[in-house]
Amino acid sequence: MQLYETCGLHVASAVALPGLHAVPAGRQPPDLTIRPGPVPRSLPDATGAGPTWEIAGDHFLLRVPGVARFLLIGGHTVLLEMEPDADEADLPAFIAGTVLGILLHQRGQVVLHASAVAMNGRAVLFCGRSGSGKSTLAAALEQRGLPLISDDLCAISLDGNDVPMVAPDGRQLKLWAHSIDHLDLGNRRGPRVRGRVEKFYVAPSAAVDGALPLAAIYALREARPPHHPGIEVPSAVDAALVLRRNAYRPQLVKRMNQHADYFHVATAIARKVGIFHLTRIMSFSALPAVVDQLERHWRVNGVNDRAT
Repeated sequence: MQLYETCGLHVASAVALPGLHAVPAGRQPPDLTIRPGPVPRSLPDATGAGPTWEIAGDHFLLRVPGVARFLLIGGHTVLLEMEPDADEADLPAFIAGTVLGILLHQRGQVVLHASAVAMNGRAVLFCGRSGSGKSTLAAALEQRGLPLISDDLCAISLDGNDVPMVAPDGRQLKLWAHSIDHLDLGNRRGPRVRGRVEKFYVAPSAAVDGALPLAAIYALREARPPHHPGIEVPSAVDAALVLRRNAYRPQLVKRMNQHADYFHVATAIARKVGIFHLTRIMSFSALPAVVDQLERHWRVNGVNDRAT
């Protein structure tokens, strides 16, 4: 078994997960164990189902066609059974992404599909649809000296004072080859994320070890009519939609009876955290100006000092 830390969990995995932070043995018993085992093709007592998944009690069956079937049990165990002729190199991307995101839902955590960096000891999140540039923006900010918190999954919980806290996902950046070239990160490029896909792991120059309080959330969108480049404060209704739409696999929030969890955390976020729309031109030439704009916005909102 290889040991990792991610999203506040200690993970023991029979599958190497190159994008996660490896830790030495002996720290504490694992919260999550990932190993090969028999996985059914369906759950006979399923109470919910989709094209590639089924739920029955504390069992969640996920089918990734051509790769593997995964059985998630009680938020603490993942059994996997590979499909015939599948490439084992494809497993880590799904385990550290979709499987982990669903498992965090099983554990009752609120999970946003977002990247995050640390600013003055607090977490700043960037959420948006796939392809909106979350990882690229985090990489550009990391180049300005801001430690990486998360590249993909942001697990949010409330501390004893109802302060939203973000646990680091302990992973490397995942960037497309053209992003690596434009950001001049070739010297930090690692192995491919999956198979022949031109996306690679990129080691951050600095990262965060422990959970940080949440300072701001920016919902990314492309500058095209009627939206113009800039940072705006959404209405209260739109702010609530930002959280709902950017939940990791939002359709599962309802299926896994997490409405109350999300409502409670969303209420705390709305009270204590700034939620903004960041509308930007989707080009590498415009990226430095976007980072400058964010730094000005942080100065105005009191989060301008960089974390150490």
